[in-house]
Parts: sequence; structure tokens; C-alpha cells
Amino acid sequence: MTAVRPEREGGGESGELADAVRRLDDPLSDPLPGQHPSPWFRAAQEEPQADPQRPEPEPEWYDPDGYATDWYGGAQRPSEPAPAPAPAPAPGRSAPAPAPAAPPAPAPAPAPTPEPAFIPVRDDETVALRTADTRRAAEPEPPVVTGGRAERRKAAKRGGRRHAGAPTAEDEPATDGRPLSRVEARRAAKAAKPGAGVIASRAIGEVFITLGVLMLLFVTYQLWWSNIRAHNLAGSARDHLEDDWANGKRKPGTFEPGQGFAILYIPKLDVVVPIAEGISKTKVLDKGMVGHYGKDSIPTAMPDAKTGNFSLAGHRNTHGEPFRYINRLEPGDPIVVETQDKYYVYKMSSRLNQTSPSNTAVIDPVPAGSGFTKPGRYITLTTCTPEFTSTYRMIVWGKMVEERPRSKGKPDALVE
Repeated sequence: MTAVRPEREGGGESGELADAVRRLDDPLSDPLPGQHPSPWFRAAQEEPQADPQRPEPEPEWYDPDGYATDWYGGAQRPSEPAPAPAPAPAPGRSAPAPAPAAPPAPAPAPAPTPEPAFIPVRDDETVALRTADTRRAAEPEPPVVTGGRAERRKAAKRGGRRHAGAPTAEDEPATDGRPLSRVEARRAAKAAKPGAGVIASRAIGEVFITLGVLMLLFVTYQLWWSNIRAHNLAGSARDHLEDDWANGKRKPGTFEPGQGFAILYIPKLDVVVPIAEGISKTKVLDKGMVGHYGKDSIPTAMPDAKTGNFSLAGHRNTHGEPFRYINRLEPGDPIVVETQDKYYVYKMSSRLNQTSPSNTAVIDPVPAGSGFTKPGRYITLTTCTPEFTSTYRMIVWGKMVEERPRSKGKPDALVE
């Protein structure tokens, strides 16, 4: 027969002592209910027993926290499980005699609690951002209209121009939300009006712009349109002159100012232009023709004269510009004058590049500066220089070398 173990002998006394101490737990006598003043009985408190009939819940097949814990770093799970309390000894058994109480160890410092991570508000429908709802949220709310009918009308206009641009000053309401009074409206309208300086600067700017446009039109007329018009007029005058010669209506003799009587040819420059009596700008020169110094200016000889200086004038620039390139003529270049009966052929002899407009000696019967020393049958061409100015005159002289009736045909200078 097995002997009784020594630890079981005192088991009944220990159980009775524990029951007696448990009954002394009275809220009227115990200053701290639920806690024994003696450390001998603190470990003897039993832990609540789990219900053996209730099964433990099975783990879920999905993560109840969802992607929030994984992606956003939300609720963090504890890395270490909490320590379970020591199991209480079974009733009816005597606990071993406790050792002398040791001084309590200092409590560990509490671990810092981690701050919860930011968890964004989820959308009930989808993870993607709703662009339409975002735009609606970003748009400002329309202002509350508190004024009368005019104020509501202005607010409606501003709402229609929300995306077109900022409202004008006249449509903006008062800063305090009330409509402008008559005095305030008059002051605002007066402040919106430009001052005298602004009006003057605008007027001056418009004047300068108008003058610039007019000058541009004038230059266009002088350099382009005047040439077109003069060529048409000169061509028409030449055609009428040739028709009259063919019909026998024109006779050599005295001609009226502005009346055409001959045709000038400069083959090297490809110039064919009618010659009219006089040097009037409006009647002769501006119509694209070449003028003969006649009765209205300084009389000079006609081509059929036995001796004399047949002198002509023409524009160098604008209005047909028949003499624009006479500075390119060289000694020996032919100059031909055609009349109703004859051809008069001259050879270029010399040129004076610049002289005063008052120097009329260049068209004398024996022109000064030409190199001629005795009377003869000469021709003189005069024009303005430099180009596009009338400051000086350019002179070209020639001497007659052939007189040919028209019945014998054109001279060699025109045939080549």
C-alpha cells in the first residue's frame, strides 16, 4: 500500500483557510474591494473559467480589415501576445509554503503608443476618383442674391459669363452684397470714364495712324498707280497720233500746248513715247509724254529746222518715268524722232550729270557745256536728278546724223 505523500496531508487545512479568507471580502470592511491586502492570497484568485460548451470562433477566410491594414498601414496588430496569467491551483490541493516576500521589482516603463496612420475616406462605389464630383466640389457656389430684380438680373449675367471671363466693373455688386445707390452708381460711372489726358492721347494716336495710312497710300499712288495711269494715257495719245497721220489729218507746223506731234524712240532703253508741245506738268509730263520747250517756256527749234537745238523734258520717276535711265546712254547710242513725214536720227554725244534747274544755257542753240562750238542740228534731253527728287537737272546731248523720209521705211536704228 502506497504511503501518503506529505504535500497531501495539509491540503484540507489550506483549503479551509482560503475559504475563510474569501468570506472576509466584505465591501464594508475591505477598503479596496477585489484586492487582498496581503500578498499571500493575490495569486490564489481564480481566473474566470471558460465556458466548455461554447466553441471557439473559426478564423475568417478573408481579412476583415481589408486593404486598409496592408496598404494604408491602418490598425497595427500587436507583435507579441499579452502574457497569460498563471493558472490557479486546483481546489482541494495544498499550495506549497510561500517563500519570504522579495522586494517588488520596478515596473517597466510603458511602451510608446504608435500614432494611427492616416486612413482615407473610402468611396462606396469604386476606388477610382470621381472626376465629375470633384469638379462640382471645386466649383464655387453661386452667390446668394439678396437685392431686387436688377440685382438678380446682374447675378444671372455673371453666372452666364463664369467661364468666359471676369465680370466687368459695371456688373459687380457692392462689396457688402447690397445694390449700389444712385449716388454710388454715378460715382462709379464717372470713375469709369477716361480722363482728359487719355482722350487726348487717343486722339493724337488716331491722327498719327491716319496720317501714316495716307502717306502709305500716297507713296503707293506715286510709285505704282501713277505709272500705270501715265502709260495708259501715253499709249492712247500715241495711237491717236498714228491714226491721224494715217488719215492725213495732221500737218507739220505750229502746235497747241499739250498737242502731240512726234514720237521719241530710244532703242537702248526700250523707250517709245509721244512728244507734245509744252512742258506743262498737268497737260503733258504727268500724262507720261515728253514735252518740247516751246512758246510757253523757252522756245527751241523743231526737228525740221536747218539749225537749232531740239530740247525735250520728261519725268525720271513716276508718271511713266520715260527718262529714268538716260544716265545709261553712252556716246554713239541712237535717239530717233518720228514725225508725220520723216525720221530724224541723232547720236548721243555727251552728258552733264548735274546742274542747276535755272541753268537754261544748256538748251541754247549752241548748248553750253555740250562740247559743240558752232550752230548745228542738236537734241537735248533734260530730267530731274537725283532720283525721286527735283533738286538738280541731268542733261544729255546728241547730234543729228540722218534725216529719212517715212516713205523709205524705218531707219536702221529702229530695224536692228
